[in-house]
Amino acid sequence: MADQKKSQLAKIHIAKKQLGMDDDTYRAMLQQVAGVNSAGELTAEQRGKVLEHLKNAGFKGSKTHKGRPHNTDKVKQLKKIEALLADSGRPWSYAAAMAKHMYKKEALAFCDATELGGIIAALVKDAKKREEASA
Repeated sequence: MADQKKSQLAKIHIAKKQLGMDDDTYRAMLQQVAGVNSAGELTAEQRGKVLEHLKNAGFKGSKTHKGRPHNTDKVKQLKKIEALLADSGRPWSYAAAMAKHMYKKEALAFCDATELGGIIAALVKDAKKREEASA
């Protein structure tokens, strides 16, 4: 949970810089969107709303997470894994470790579609568990 909070706060501050917001504009946006004056006061739900607002304002963020396998034809599944990793603030090495632990594969690129589906299911289950813990 703390890692997700750190990741979301980092994204908020990166967006502030990318959008060229000064402190007054930034704090006014936080007040308008979430009713707080500081990002540190945001709840998980409020952080999501602020990030959505910033994306609507033009924040692009990073399209890919470092370490994504490129030598595979399972692009849709890898994009889903990438999204789940990004939401949890985890690196690609986390999914690679899952592949090794669950299927004895040295890299995600060696996983077949069924195995990638299993990794997705495990990441979804983990996300639900984290969501319930933060509620």
